[in-house]
Amino acid sequence: MRRPLVLFDLDNTLLDRRGTLADWATEFTARHGLEHEEQTLVLGMVAERAYPSTFDTIRARYRLPMSTAELWGAYCTEIATMVSCPPEVLDGLDELRAAGWRVGVATNGAMDIQHAKLRATGISERVDGVFVSEEADARKPQTRHFALAAARCGTVLYDGGWMVGDNPVNDIGGGRCAGLRTIWIKNDRPWPPDDPGPDHTVPHARAAIDLLLLHSADHTRTTT
Repeated sequence: MRRPLVLFDLDNTLLDRRGTLADWATEFTARHGLEHEEQTLVLGMVAERAYPSTFDTIRARYRLPMSTAELWGAYCTEIATMVSCPPEVLDGLDELRAAGWRVGVATNGAMDIQHAKLRATGISERVDGVFVSEEADARKPQTRHFALAAARCGTVLYDGGWMVGDNPVNDIGGGRCAGLRTIWIKNDRPWPPDDPGPDHTVPHARAAIDLLLLHSADHTRTTT
């Protein structure tokens, strides 16, 4: 029997990126003696898109003595230390694979930081494949991103599957255009009123996993 595919977004889906970044920004500004009001600005810069170039901007703005490479390396190490994946979500990834699913991660971002988070949290050991946008300059919501993520899991988009994520445009809209069914991680937010809705809405990643396990169990019963 063909193994179904599910792709998970990483940040604010499997991991709490917002909370981790807020804690990091507090520590970073205090460490470098920056004014308290600069914390919001630093947080906004890394929250929008964290790349070495982001830290080049931060270094220049605050005239920090270390190099961009040193700032970026410290950021990757510190975020990997601070971030965590809920144990019930890690268990759920194992349960999906045990139930016959191909499980992958499809994430935008820089390779250094995304792979550091995947290793530190144990997610990398529990999935079949990972694709990070920087690897091939293919960002969600581009269909090519989902195709490359599916390939990392040993399959193709033509076989269908699911996309689970928190971003209405990148994850849900992009997943739908790629031919995937979609599960939106709500994170206590309303759905954008003018956007076509996802196939399912859930409060967190564990609920999405439970829905997928139920779906696979129902599919097994109807085909036996």
